[in-house]
Amino acid sequence: MADKDSPDQPEDKSSAHGADTGWRAMGYLLSGLITWGGAGFLIDKWLDLPGIGLLIGMLVGAGTGMYLLIKHMPNM
Repeated sequence: MADKDSPDQPEDKSSAHGADTGWRAMGYLLSGLITWGGAGFLIDKWLDLPGIGLLIGMLVGAGTGMYLLIKHMPNM
């Protein structure tokens, strides 16, 4: 039988949960920036624009990442 004092089972999971929440938040924000910024960059190269698509893509990506973060915040 396993005791609560067993080294295999940590007693306090609150610090791990806080770290998981932070990594998830960073993942939402970075994935939005990288995905939409990359799409904007490709549109810039395709239409030969001076960086307007990249700027718009990064703004849309930041907004999308924040939206997803706020939407999933109660579940974190």
